[in-house]
Amino acid sequence: MTMIPLYRLENLTFRYGRRTALAIGALEIPAEALLCVTGANGAGKSTLLQLLALLQVPSSGRVWVDGRPVPPRGRARRELRRSITLVHQQPLLLRGSVADNLTYGLRLRGLGRSEQLHRCSWALQSVGLAGFAQRPAGALSGGETRRVALARALALQPRVLLLDEPFAGLDPLQAGSFESLLSSLQRRGQTIILTTHDPKLAERLEAPTIHLHEWRLANQSTSLEKQQCRPRLKMHEA
Repeated sequence: MTMIPLYRLENLTFRYGRRTALAIGALEIPAEALLCVTGANGAGKSTLLQLLALLQVPSSGRVWVDGRPVPPRGRARRELRRSITLVHQQPLLLRGSVADNLTYGLRLRGLGRSEQLHRCSWALQSVGLAGFAQRPAGALSGGETRRVALARALALQPRVLLLDEPFAGLDPLQAGSFESLLSSLQRRGQTIILTTHDPKLAERLEAPTIHLHEWRLANQSTSLEKQQCRPRLKMHEA
């Protein structure tokens, strides 16, 4: 039985003005995958995450989710976006405490106070910031800000978690703990797609990799067989 991929990109291009930022002929990503995206600065990694997060509309081509084309606007697109969370490489925090940042999105989703606090505590502990809940967000260091933004995303428990260079600024101990967390989330059914400059990260995570070169797909390594024998990543260049 053929499984419908979570994402399918078809003849997709994205341009900033006249400059092409991404051009992908075809790419399929199965649900519950853990996928690394590599490439030099300017290769299109962040643009790809923006498109997968449905924060940008392709200049041409289409993004499909669960076998259906994503409309360029409207309620259906907004509903899909609620199930996807992107953590930017340079995240911004809201004013107030760390807890205020983590619980804001949970309040909007109608979760009760007890569940908000439970998720907040779990997420902060997951990123090595247990005890930071009441600290002012504006007093955090750059590395702490990145980890709070990551915890904020984890607290939402999205179906798809997109991470732009999530390991930048983490020391080896923190990075090792985070690698274990990502593997655990993927085994529990979350789809995780992250960009990285670390060529060894995919090996440690036992994750397939796609490489972008000059805004095109350059290669594909590994399959998803180690990830519970799920379908292979399928792609070809534009």
